[in-house]
Amino acid sequence: MAARVTVELLKEILAAFNRHDLDAIMEFFADECVLYMPRGAGPRGDIYVGKAAVRAGLATRFQGIPNVHYGEDAHWVGADHGVSEWTLTGTAVTGQQYHVRGIDLYAFTDGRITRKDSFWKIIQ
Repeated sequence: MAARVTVELLKEILAAFNRHDLDAIMEFFADECVLYMPRGAGPRGDIYVGKAAVRAGLATRFQGIPNVHYGEDAHWVGADHGVSEWTLTGTAVTGQQYHVRGIDLYAFTDGRITRKDSFWKIIQ
């Protein structure tokens, strides 16, 4: 994997998410990483620290919204940071349907994700 953060790298990450391929997704993460989910108990959402915990946290997304898809995407990079903007669609196991805009804010070290902070628009 290249050490440089590029738009192509962000597109590869999103493609792995759309395949629901946890093994491929986790290849993009550093061992020392943190994931901030868009929802959870506190203002930062649910927080997962370390590669095993991040994998478990991401697995909850695919379990909770089995057909989740990220589309209408755009990406930006700057130094060791990246932003991916997308529309999330899918149906939760509860039957709730999602069609929501969101972003991921990434921090990278040596081309690997050290922080992924996800945000969704609040739909009322």
